[in-house]
Amino acid sequence: MLLGFCAVALAADPDAAPDVSVPPPAPPSAPAAAWVYKGFSASGYLDAYYNLNFNDPSNRISQDMALNTTSNQLSLNSVTGSFQLDPAPLGFRVDTGYGRTYDAFYNSEPKHTDWSQYLLNAFVSYKVKEWKGLQFDFGKFVTSAGAEVTETYLNWNYSRSLLFALGPYYHTGLRVTMPVDSNWTLGTQVVTGWNLVRDNNTGKTIGINSSNTLARGKVTIANNYYAGPENDNANAGWRNFYDLVVTATESQKLATYLNVDIGSNRNIDHTMSRFYGIAGAGRYQILHTFAISPRLEYYCDCDGFWSGVPQHLKEFTLTGERKLNDSLIARLEWRRDWSDKPFFQSGGAPLALDHQSMLTLGVVLLFKPGMFQSARE
Repeated sequence: MLLGFCAVALAADPDAAPDVSVPPPAPPSAPAAAWVYKGFSASGYLDAYYNLNFNDPSNRISQDMALNTTSNQLSLNSVTGSFQLDPAPLGFRVDTGYGRTYDAFYNSEPKHTDWSQYLLNAFVSYKVKEWKGLQFDFGKFVTSAGAEVTETYLNWNYSRSLLFALGPYYHTGLRVTMPVDSNWTLGTQVVTGWNLVRDNNTGKTIGINSSNTLARGKVTIANNYYAGPENDNANAGWRNFYDLVVTATESQKLATYLNVDIGSNRNIDHTMSRFYGIAGAGRYQILHTFAISPRLEYYCDCDGFWSGVPQHLKEFTLTGERKLNDSLIARLEWRRDWSDKPFFQSGGAPLALDHQSMLTLGVVLLFKPGMFQSARE
């Protein structure tokens, strides 16, 4: 079926030129502007999908899928509006909406906060020109860690990686970023922890972030480190988490990334839970309107901290993308997850199989001027 999708895409645009800019996954940035007026921008998108899980789980939940978790049904991943005012010196950003993405953010919280359930980002910014780009953000913001971001259309694959699913989604607190020069940016964060608006203890988590651009902009190296108490109602026992992302643009058609996560959590009973993983992905722009993106990864939930089962997980994904115009993107994706333990549900039986295979069709519509124009224009 995926080969058929590829064949249709190739036939649809046989003379299209290759895309000269293959955008790598990037740290969270300003939304793609649709309407702009004196520093204020507004944009939005709708993201829907159908996921066919061949294990046919009776609860219609695909495991390890982060955001697009539902299976065997048509689902709304996200409908989101983004609003931003560039800081000069004051500004803000708000991303609000509804869908499975928002449900996943809410369900990831160890201490739920209902009023923020429909906010992905909600922060104010302060920036002064004389400080050479130093910027302060305060509020709720998506994490700096990881090769993938919350918005599907900014990633190469439709589904998120295991490293995304088992890492932080967002933080609440203070974020400071400072450009050292044109190729190096440093940052620090003081936040409530992982996936929290209201803290689940009285301690705070510290984040240190660095992004370097090398080889005339063809290579980007991002380092992120978070450390702090994350156990419920206890400041004892810290979680340490290191995230490395190396992105390379090898040519006008090809880009790749490598993502490594290493973490541990000292539990209240003084035991140590360890977890680490590595993911690699690529994107090859066959035509201006068609690309393929494979992803392969390994993850050790060594002590069952995330899944409840000590296991070694692996995942392979192949995604075909057809850009119908500048606003409409379709992706067809085949994915297989497998483990060294019987972890995946089959029908009504949990922990029945050591694998799951899925086929997903996703469509993203970006709300912007000219959204109904042809991709060939």
